[in-house]
Amino acid sequence: MTAIIECKNLTHSYGKRLIYENLNFEVPKGRILGLLGKNGTGKTTTINILSGFLRPQRGACKIFGDDIQSMPASLRANIGLLIEGHVQYQFMTIEQIERFYSQCYPKWKKEPYYELMNKLKVAPKQRISRMSCGQRSQVALGLILAQDPELLILDDFSLGLDPGYRRLFVDYLRDYASSENKTVFLTSHIIQDMERLVDDCIIMDYGKILLQQPVKQLLETIHCYQFETDEASHIDRLIDDNELYNPTCLGKKVELYSFLTKDALVKKMHDVSIDYQHLSSAQVNLEDAFIGLTGKY
Repeated sequence: MTAIIECKNLTHSYGKRLIYENLNFEVPKGRILGLLGKNGTGKTTTINILSGFLRPQRGACKIFGDDIQSMPASLRANIGLLIEGHVQYQFMTIEQIERFYSQCYPKWKKEPYYELMNKLKVAPKQRISRMSCGQRSQVALGLILAQDPELLILDDFSLGLDPGYRRLFVDYLRDYASSENKTVFLTSHIIQDMERLVDDCIIMDYGKILLQQPVKQLLETIHCYQFETDEASHIDRLIDDNELYNPTCLGKKVELYSFLTKDALVKKMHDVSIDYQHLSSAQVNLEDAFIGLTGKY
């Protein structure tokens, strides 16, 4: 598949604090990719590099095959960018701001904007300054959809929305992206939304990408294993194993995450002489997988 976004060997730091080094990833055309990571792992840095607001210290970021730092305005118009739900000109009404922005984009399609406003039960004459934070973020997103860009970059796309409206919007965005063959790169602190929406995910840890793969594949292959042992103090024998993620103990109970099969895990524990009882494997969702791979703290 054609890669809409190509990032190669991205390296960036703030002073002596290294955010990441030699970061590499691609986003294929027509896919929805979610970037997951704890605070401080580089999500905002990555969004700023993709948007062209930040020049990486090393490496290259290409969108549509062109370096984002030197991209001509005609090509940049194919990128729709949402930064934490920000919308300008809040003195305007829903109707006024749509007409204002329509003059700036030759491919403008107002239908997705008004369809989203209708789903949110926002009246055309309603002034933006009198809306909730969540409603304003969706006005910003509706304006981006109306631009009809090939690529949408959405940072904290569901900011301020209550659970019902979040689900409404996630379903709307998924159907819109699929029907219009759009490519979407997004972040959110609400991982349940990501699981309903994204095709692929990147999970970032401090300084690196832990994995990039389809969400369906991740959830089919990762396991949360639980067992009991009288040798919990010896569990540190598993901590440095790069096939076992974040073993944690509570009394005699141990929990860890791994892509290993149950038989492979049994062999590994036998090899390091850990006796155990009641080994079980629990089904996980995307939030469980994220916490299991990156740790609770």
